[in-house]
Amino acid sequence: MNSSPSPSSESPQQTLIPGLPYDLAALILSFLPYPYHGTLKSICKSWNHFFSSRFYHSIRHKHIPFPKTSHLLCIFPQDPSVCSPYIFDPIHKAWSTLPLMPCNPHVYGLCNFVSVALKTHVYVLGGSLFDTRSFPLDRPSGSSYSFRYSFVTKSWETLPPMLSPRGSFACAAGRDRIVVAGGGSRHTMFGAAGSRLSSVEMFDVGRNEWVGLEGLPRFRAGCVGFMVGGEEEFWVMGGYGESRTILGVFPVDEYYRDAAVMRLENGGGGVGAGKWRSVGDMWEEGERRQLGRIAVVEDGGAGCPDVFMLDKNDIFRYDMNSNRWWKETTLPKRAIDESAVGFVALNGELHVMATHNGAGSVENRRLRRHKRLTSLFIQVYHPGKRIWRTLTTQPPFQQPLDFKTAVMCTIRL
Repeated sequence: MNSSPSPSSESPQQTLIPGLPYDLAALILSFLPYPYHGTLKSICKSWNHFFSSRFYHSIRHKHIPFPKTSHLLCIFPQDPSVCSPYIFDPIHKAWSTLPLMPCNPHVYGLCNFVSVALKTHVYVLGGSLFDTRSFPLDRPSGSSYSFRYSFVTKSWETLPPMLSPRGSFACAAGRDRIVVAGGGSRHTMFGAAGSRLSSVEMFDVGRNEWVGLEGLPRFRAGCVGFMVGGEEEFWVMGGYGESRTILGVFPVDEYYRDAAVMRLENGGGGVGAGKWRSVGDMWEEGERRQLGRIAVVEDGGAGCPDVFMLDKNDIFRYDMNSNRWWKETTLPKRAIDESAVGFVALNGELHVMATHNGAGSVENRRLRRHKRLTSLFIQVYHPGKRIWRTLTTQPPFQQPLDFKTAVMCTIRL
């Protein structure tokens, strides 16, 4: 029996589009891009009710295949409890704002957290912050806080805290579970120091609880994670562990060139996990200092995703058979600051993003007195067709987006 909401239960007396049956009108409206919903709700009460209802999401889930759903980018410019997150639709170049995350009056300066999407939710996990209740006050600590935003109820929910406070950690989601590994307490205000962790845990969405798993073979912070093989394997790449000093004064991180893999299993009593296996060095000594920015192009559940790395102005593709990164392409327009770019996968394409100040023209100089003119320049690469295209959009940010500290994830709705 279908338990999804019916039109009559959602809106028995309302008319969405005059002259059309409710079901047909609802189907038409359900195809409108998500970033426009805030404006569409102000059209009339019936539209406000429809776009705020669970019925809207049930229609999209029923009539739109998952690969055809809107692939959106969630951007967290700063601490989401003081600076609103944003949603970007690259197809329609449209933006919308999400509400602020619940605020804790005792902590501030949250950074190095991780955001990950699962179904119709975006999770914000961990991070590094300052706590007014700790001493000394200027020493950051890891956070164990967990929050979840629902695109159905349009609200935030506080979840059980992680077992170990951590920031800058590997994370991946799939099959109603979220796995986190490694991390530490390093804050963006400090270029070094901070703790390192090897602990691993998993959030069981159905049980709403965190469960400890076997730890990484060694301490690893600043790493990335993703699922492979139909979400049966959890990969952790890169990061740093031990540190050394130059002239006995300046601390320098020792970056890892290898990866670690855990096979996840569905046991009879719940979701379990196996042992870690080590993957050897992915590049030779001197080839590069550390792992670049990673983007994963999903394969739709057929097997192995395509993993790409942005290293300076070049994009590399990872070959799991040879455990090597092979050059795929070079950016058509080189980045001025190679470290201040964003790198994500959307709709099967790689998006390389950088802020662009358009205040050089006469018109822009005239308008500069009224607002900051910083656009977002995006270079888009299609791995299958091996072609590039570009797009430019005007984000709603009050300040230029700093990709060195901004946190991003993607979600399908």
